[in-house]
Amino acid sequence: MPMSETFKDRLFPVLKDITKHFGTPFHIYDEIGIRETGQLLIDGFSEMKGFREYFAVKALPNPRILEIMRDMGFGFDCSSIAELLLSRQTGARGEDLMFTSNNTSIEEFQVAGAEGGGILNLDDITLIPKVPEMPALICFRYNPGPRCDGNEIIGDPAESKYGVSHEQVTDAYRMARDLGAKRFGLHTMVVSNELNYIYKVQVTRLVLEVAERVTKELGIKFEFINMGGGLGIPYKPEDSPLDLHTMAAEITELFNQFKKRNGYMPKLYLESGRYMTGPHGALVVKAINQKDIYRKYIGVDACMSALMRPALYGAYHHISVLGKDSQQDTEIVDVVGSLCENNDKFAIQRTLPKTEEGDILIIHDTGAHGHAMGFNYNGKLRPKELLLRTDGSVELIRREETVDDYFATLSFEPNTMMPGKA
Repeated sequence: MPMSETFKDRLFPVLKDITKHFGTPFHIYDEIGIRETGQLLIDGFSEMKGFREYFAVKALPNPRILEIMRDMGFGFDCSSIAELLLSRQTGARGEDLMFTSNNTSIEEFQVAGAEGGGILNLDDITLIPKVPEMPALICFRYNPGPRCDGNEIIGDPAESKYGVSHEQVTDAYRMARDLGAKRFGLHTMVVSNELNYIYKVQVTRLVLEVAERVTKELGIKFEFINMGGGLGIPYKPEDSPLDLHTMAAEITELFNQFKKRNGYMPKLYLESGRYMTGPHGALVVKAINQKDIYRKYIGVDACMSALMRPALYGAYHHISVLGKDSQQDTEIVDVVGSLCENNDKFAIQRTLPKTEEGDILIIHDTGAHGHAMGFNYNGKLRPKELLLRTDGSVELIRREETVDDYFATLSFEPNTMMPGKA
């Protein structure tokens, strides 16, 4: 169940005009789809007072996309200085920002605390004395270790580098409180791209139990529980979508039960990235070559520097050929780029309509962790980004990289030192 029929209906009829005007390759994002998904989250958790989505900036760090999120009332989940600065460009300040990093540097702490600060979510108990000034509101990322299975994508929490251990969590809050923290949040994220909502419900139950234990041991109350991201999208046609409605209802009930036992209810925060934008983006490329050796290859004008998920994870991304019936006159091909790496493949032994040079291919579900995970190995340059706006117009929201960009960091003032000499 890749890109929705409504996205196709908006995009495919005008795609030839778009490619003629902008050229290929490019990522294009659907504003209507993004806004509709945001509203689904809001409606799903409408009974949770104070519910808020903090968009995971790492999924799609483009200012125009962040402006859409801001317009919907969302905050931002940031994990780097650049992501903080991008989010602040939208006007986000203070508790609009959730800063979750790991192996955090002093510089990162300083930027996170500047311009009104944000919610500091510490990844490790050893970071507590490294915070330049303990903020009034503090949060810790909790790692349940063997108490939770995680899922097949993110792996065993006991092997994860992230978070405070179960045994450390009470001490972490005690130390932060003794250093001046007066308000508290609790965070976790132990699944990724999960389509079975039961995982999220189970983890929510576990985290609420931890919050209840800390409340009893230290007498503190939690203002919010941040359940992170991890909501999955159906990349394959045969995949069933996440049952958001049932998940939201069961999580809401867990919070209601917590209130009955403890006399208060924390707010619920989520940090959805992939779920918000993943299905609402596509990488549009052109077939520029065909090769027949031991198998048939369709070479396109983009490579894994524009979408590395298939190479990195073996991930499936559905592919359409513009104007051709997917059921007729098909062939089995690999769809490949021009990088000097044999895993530079968007599809392996995929059944596609017979493709000719000049055909336009649409690679689905690239609205998250697509352009954002790009790189410049082999001197390859990342493509432009476009936004299909609600009025049907198409806006350039990031130009393509140029050779001048690639060489920009080689322009600097000479700087040489002799080790061992003052």
